[in-house]
Amino acid sequence: MQFRQQALARLQSPEELDLPVRFARPQGWLVLSVTVIVMAAASVWAVTGSVASTVGAPAILAYGQGSYVLQSPVAGQVTAVLAKQGERLPAGSSVLKVRTDRGDTVVRSLDAGRITALAASVGQIISTGANVAAVEKVADPKAPLYATVYVPAQDAAGIPARAPVDLTVQSVPSQEYGVLHGKVKSVDRSAQSAQQIAAFLGDSQLGEQFTEQGRPVAVTVELVRSPTTESGYEWSSADGPPFALTSMTLATGSIRLADRRPVDWLLP
Repeated sequence: MQFRQQALARLQSPEELDLPVRFARPQGWLVLSVTVIVMAAASVWAVTGSVASTVGAPAILAYGQGSYVLQSPVAGQVTAVLAKQGERLPAGSSVLKVRTDRGDTVVRSLDAGRITALAASVGQIISTGANVAAVEKVADPKAPLYATVYVPAQDAAGIPARAPVDLTVQSVPSQEYGVLHGKVKSVDRSAQSAQQIAAFLGDSQLGEQFTEQGRPVAVTVELVRSPTTESGYEWSSADGPPFALTSMTLATGSIRLADRRPVDWLLP
C-alpha cells in the first residue's frame, strides 16, 4: 500500500520543468573523447600506415661463385693426399696421387678455390669418376663473403631490392655477439631443385636439407662490411665475434619483405 501511495503522489505532482537536464556525467564525456581520438588515430594509420613483415629461411655463407666436385679421371689406389681441407689452391694444383696399372697419376684441381671436403684417403681404392674432393671457387683470396638464403618460392615475390637481412650464424653465439647484417643483392626468380643446389654448393646433403619444405628460391645477400670488427662485417653488437668468418658456414636469414598497407580499400 505504501508503494501505491508514493506512485499516486508522483503522478499528481507537477513536472520539474524548471530544472536543467543533465545529458552525461563528466566521466562519460572523458570516455567519449578518448574513444573518438583513438578511432580517429586508427583511421589515419589504416590509410597512411604500413605493416612490416619478415620471412625466415636457411642460409649459407659462401663466396658466391659456386663449387664443383673434383672427380678422379682414373681408377686405382690413392698413394698420397697432396692437399688439406680448407686449403686455397690455384687452378691445376695437385690434390691426389693415384697408382694405376700404367703408373702414378696426379689428380689436379680444375679451377682456383678452397678445398671444402676431401673424400679420399691414403690406401683407398677408387674408380674412374669417383668423387674425391669438393672445391669452392675463389678466384681472389680477398674476395668478400656472401650469404645465400633459400627462401620458400611463395615468399620470393615480396622481397624488394636492397632489403635488410639479419643472419644468425650457426658458429657465432647470437646471445653474445648478435646477428650479422646484410642487404639483398639479387633474387633468383626460378625455384631450385636439390640437384641444382648440390651442384652449386658441392654438397648433396645441403641440397636435400634446403629442399625439405619444397623447392626454394636462392636470394643472394651482400654482407655489410665494417673496418672496426675482427670479422670485417657489421653485427648488431658493437664488435661482433673476435674471429674471422669462414665460407660454407650455415646460418638462418631473416629478410624484411615489402611493407604492406594494413587495410586494402575497395573502390567502386
